Amino acid sequence: MWKVLLVEDEVFVRESVREIIAWEELGFTVSGEAGNGAEALEMIREETPDLVISDIVMPEMDGVELLRRTREEGYGSRFVMLTCMNDFENVRQAMEYGASNYILKLSMSVNSLRDTLRKISGELEKNRKAEPDSPQESPPPPQAHEEITSHPEIQKILHYLHEHYAEDITVKSMSQYVMMAENYVSTLFKKKTGHTLIHYLHRVRVDQAIRLLTGSDLPVYEIGNRVGFVSDNYFIKIFKRLTAQTPSQYRHQQREKPDSLSL
Repeated sequence: MWKVLLVEDEVFVRESVREIIAWEELGFTVSGEAGNGAEALEMIREETPDLVISDIVMPEMDGVELLRRTREEGYGSRFVMLTCMNDFENVRQAMEYGASNYILKLSMSVNSLRDTLRKISGELEKNRKAEPDSPQESPPPPQAHEEITSHPEIQKILHYLHEHYAEDITVKSMSQYVMMAENYVSTLFKKKTGHTLIHYLHRVRVDQAIRLLTGSDLPVYEIGNRVGFVSDNYFIKIFKRLTAQTPSQYRHQQREKPDSLSL
C-alpha cells in the first residue's frame, strides 16, 4: 500500500477527502493527517509518505512552502495540491517545485480524485521497478580534501558545507552565498556532484556524527544537535537511511569489534 498524508486546515474538507475514496481499492492507505504545513513537514521527516495531498492556503506554513521545504530536504513524496479557483499563481509555483497535479476544491469529485490516484500509483510503481535497490542518498560524497569539481561557485559551496555543516543551511542560503538563482544552484550542484545539495549535507553531517559516536561518550541527542540536525528523530532517520543502523546501534557495533578491545 502506498502511504498518503492528508494536509488541510479545514477539518471538514480533510474528512471529506478521506471519506469519499475507497483508498485500499486503489492501493493507498491514509497513514496520517495534518492541519498545517509545519505539522506536515515534521510528519514527512518522521515517516516519508508516498503521496501528500495538501491544501495550498494554510496557517503557519502554506502548501507551496511545504512542498519547497520537502524537496529542499531531499524527500521524493508525490504532491497533489488542493486549490481554489483564483489561486493559479500558487498552483504555478507548486508545479515548478514538482507537484504532480492539482485539484480544485469546489469541483472535487470522486472520479477526479480516483483518476489522480491511479496516475500517481502508476508513477510510483514505475519508479519502484526502475530503482528497486537504489538508496536515496548514495554513493557517499567525497571527503573535504577531495576536489570533485572545478566550478568555482560549487567548490565554494562544498567548502562551506564542510566547514559550517552544523549551521542552518538551505539551498536558498547557499544560492545567496554565491549570488546565483536558487533553481540554478540546485540544478548545477546536482550536475557537478551527482548529489542534491541537501543529500550531500546529510552525508557530511552523518560522517561527523560517526566521528563523535566512535570517539566520544556524548549522548546521541547531543551529537545530532552538534552536527546540525533539527531534532533527535530526524537525526536518527537520516543516519539510519545512510548506514542502515541507528546511531546507538552503530556505536555499539563499533565498540564490540575485537580491535576496539583493550589488550
